[in-house]
Amino acid sequence: MRVLHLVPALFGARGVTGGAERYTLELARHMADAVPTRLVTFGPTAESTRIGSLDVRVLANAWHVRGQLSNPFSLAVVPEILEADVVHCHQTHLLMSSAAAAACRMSGRRVFATDLGGGGWDVSAYVPTDSWFHGHLHISQYSRFIFGHSARSSARVIMGGVDTDRFSPDPSIVRSKTPLYVGRLLPHKGIADLIGALPSGMPLHVVGPDDGNGYIKVLKSQVDGKNVTFRHDADDRALVDEYRRAMCVVLPSVYRTPDGTETKVPELLGQTLLEAMACGAPVICTRVASMPEIVDEGKTGFMVEPGDRKTLGERLQWLADRPAEAAKMGQAGRRMVLERFQWPQVVQRCLDAYAAASAS
Repeated sequence: MRVLHLVPALFGARGVTGGAERYTLELARHMADAVPTRLVTFGPTAESTRIGSLDVRVLANAWHVRGQLSNPFSLAVVPEILEADVVHCHQTHLLMSSAAAAACRMSGRRVFATDLGGGGWDVSAYVPTDSWFHGHLHISQYSRFIFGHSARSSARVIMGGVDTDRFSPDPSIVRSKTPLYVGRLLPHKGIADLIGALPSGMPLHVVGPDDGNGYIKVLKSQVDGKNVTFRHDADDRALVDEYRRAMCVVLPSVYRTPDGTETKVPELLGQTLLEAMACGAPVICTRVASMPEIVDEGKTGFMVEPGDRKTLGERLQWLADRPAEAAKMGQAGRRMVLERFQWPQVVQRCLDAYAAASAS
């Protein structure tokens, strides 16, 4: 079985440092250890390289549909499709994915889709394209529900994964009394609530890229003398170190920000929570979207209602006052990741779906 993963951009400095791109790269990288796998994406210059067993192809000179940078398309993708037995598209409502689905149907190949929260102009705005795919592979039950696939037998939940060798505890490192936020710096991530919830004297580390959207200035204006440190340059090595030192990791996303802005799909999975648990850190999240699927209340961490700064502050203080109990939560989180969220397990769920689908 030769598998092709198709994604608009490569993860990393030469592409996009987003969760969707990282998810695709990690899934393809680990799948390449099981079956011949190629990742095809788009970029400013053509490139062919290998990452471990994974073959990576970057196609240049793509046309960006209606000028949308996240919606590239090139006919050069067609020969790549015809070399594969299975094509797995990451993002559904893009011309790239719809064209791949049509090409696979016409040539007798199996084609699947995983929606990672993006999209752009596509023929699916006029013609339903869900049935063009042999299966929809969702990263959470929440994702399967909001995309209207709960009743589809061809829609499976594959979840997300963590490289548990890279993201792992280090018993020699003493945990601090400092909570940690990791992720993009956007209003719906609830970082302002986390800053507002900090107990008196408790510091906070905020790690995330400065996308130049101006929100970092908004956050810094709300610090109001609190000890909040912002970091924008953390690679994986530095990120693991942050996870290992943190008292806990907090992802306080909201559906609606205080100014009334609404985000209907704030979290399709909550990858940073999984990475934190893999590193033995207890976690706190809001009871929002997919996150209740991966946090076991009172065992691996806590859940609070979105925007509830009072309860969030109380949970932070509880962990600070009870390091032994916090350590047990972190250990339970690590066990959960090992049992349910390792990449080889996600790969096998995908392979099972590929094998079960008919290419008719």
